Formats: sequence, structure tokens, C-alpha cells
Amino acid sequence: MTDTIAELRLPTQELRDDIPFHTKTLGMKLDSIYPADDPAIGVFSGHGLRLRIERGASEAPGTIRILTDDPDGFAEGARRLTAPNGTKIEIEERNPPLVMPETVHSFVVRRLKDQAPWIIGRAGMHYRDLVPDRLGGSIIASHIRIPDGGPVPDMVHFHKVGFQLIFCIHGWVDVVYEDQGEKMRLTAGDCFIQPPEIRHRVLEASDNVQVIEIGVPAEHVTEIDHEMTLPTPHLRPEREWQGQRFVYNTAEGAEWAPFRLPGYICRDTSIAENTKGVAGVQVVRRGEGTPQWAAHDTDIHFTFVMNGTLTLEGQGREPFQLEQGDAFVIPPGMKTRLSAPSADVELLEVTLPGVFNTTLGDPSA
Repeated sequence: MTDTIAELRLPTQELRDDIPFHTKTLGMKLDSIYPADDPAIGVFSGHGLRLRIERGASEAPGTIRILTDDPDGFAEGARRLTAPNGTKIEIEERNPPLVMPETVHSFVVRRLKDQAPWIIGRAGMHYRDLVPDRLGGSIIASHIRIPDGGPVPDMVHFHKVGFQLIFCIHGWVDVVYEDQGEKMRLTAGDCFIQPPEIRHRVLEASDNVQVIEIGVPAEHVTEIDHEMTLPTPHLRPEREWQGQRFVYNTAEGAEWAPFRLPGYICRDTSIAENTKGVAGVQVVRRGEGTPQWAAHDTDIHFTFVMNGTLTLEGQGREPFQLEQGDAFVIPPGMKTRLSAPSADVELLEVTLPGVFNTTLGDPSA
């Protein structure tokens, strides 16, 4: 096997000044230095990095980020340093705590006919943003599609996230998850919740598969796991990741019950139970009775129209005629009514937290 290494070259004016900084302050090793009579090049290694510091090199000094589990014990607790050669050093936590931004509440309506652009994202998938303002960074909701079916160029990866839902609305996709057995096929009406940092990989998809993906918070890191092979040898359906269990909920054989809003029925996906109330996911259809005005007190309330049509009325707002592909967010305390639903209407409701109160009442009252 060919032995190959890579170096990052940085400039210096005087190598002798850089040696103690990189070896003592940064804790790197000096691997080579030459020429002996007037050293001009030093090669240092450490922290997964190999640096070639060369007198008179034409590159800019650049910035090195060092991520460590003990930033206070590294470089005597300094977080920002400048090397003698001018390179900036930033020292950060290796696994910083997940920051959940405070929700900036707003009433949002996103319609498919408004022709929001599709953006090509990770693994060649197309993304359409359903909540452009992201409620201050508290949530990202994406309509994702893969136009051409077949194997998906994905790798084993995980997300540093507080909550993540994948709900299939068209076609099918095969995914394999850590400690959950062989690959599983998600078809229209089915959903997964991906607990924080569970390893997984998208394997194959049908033509024009489409899913709704909800992530909290909006900005979260995806990391590749180069060591794990999926499927893993053990089946552990009761395992928890940061208090959440993996959920694979299927539409087939679902039981329908009265919804919290009159005039509708719903099927529960068990997500509130398996996230200990972090989030709730309901599939909603037309039922018996007359739709009524209502308000809720949950922090985030997102709905996607999967099928049919209805009218979204909001207190002090012009009504919105909604159809398949549209989405909306209702802030807490705002009175709304989902009126004139078609017989085939089907909604996806996602709420955080998953358990909350609904108050019925006319807005004029």
C-alpha cells in the first residue's frame, strides 16, 4: 500500500520563533527541520493536523481551529492566540452543548404556488424551505425530494440536533439505523424520528420520493461517522439517545380518533410518548362536525397540507386558500380556524412541545 501524507503549508519569517509556540503552547510534535545550518522549514504534527511552516512561503498565515474536550486546560485556557508566524489560533469546545434559540413567534404561510426555489443540498437532494424566517432559529422545516430514483450517495452520519422528524409524503426511501436492525422502507404516510446523534444512512429511493423534514434547532451540525458500519449487529429497540427513542411509524393499520379540533379526526404517531413530550406529530383528516375557532399554547405549531384543500382563517387576517404542498405556522395565543376542508384533506401537524392546551372560542368573544 502506498504511504501518503498531506501537509498544510504556512509562512514564517523566523522558524526559531515558531518552534516553541507549536510544541509547547499547542502541544504539537516537531517531526522534521532543515537545513541544519540555517533552519527554514519545520514540519509539525498533532491534533489530526500536519503543518509545514516554511520561511518565505507565499501563502497567507490563515487560521487554525483546535477543538478539545478541555479548552480551559489547553494553552493555559487561552481561546484566541496568534502564532509568531501570524497564524490565528482559535480554541473551542469539541462537543459544545446544543443551544436552543428562543422562538421568535410569527404567523407564517408558505404556498407551493409561490414557487419558492428548490436548492440542491446534501447527497444531491433538493430542498424547499417551508419556514423562511425559521422562527428566530428555533426550527427548520424542509420539503425534500430526490427526482431520480436509485442508490443515494449517502454515508453513515448523524445530526447534533434536539429533535428531527422525517415524514414521507410520496414514493419510498430505504434507510438503515444504528441498533434498529436491517434497512427499513419509508412509504407515503410513514415517518421516522431520528433521536439526537443516532447513526444512519439513506440507501435507495424511488423516483420523485418526497419527504418533510423537521429539525430543531434550525442550525445543527451533521457529522460523518467513518468507523461505523450499518446495520449494526445488535437490535436494541428500547435504546434511548438523549432521552429519545427511535420511532418507525407506519400509516398501514393506523387507528383514527377525534382530533383536538372539532370537525377533524387524527392518528397519533407515538412521537410524543417516545420523546417524553419533546414533540408531537399527528396526521389529521376531515371528520364529523363543524370546524371551530381555536388557539393553542404550545411553543411551535407547524402544519403541512399533504392532500386536499382548506381555508386558513386567522384573527385580523385575510383568509388563505390552501392546497397540497402548502405549509403554515400558528403562533401561541392566535385564534385561527381551519374551515371548508375538502373530503380528502390530510394534514401533518408537528408541535413542540408535544403536549399542550387548546382553547375553543369565537374571536369576537
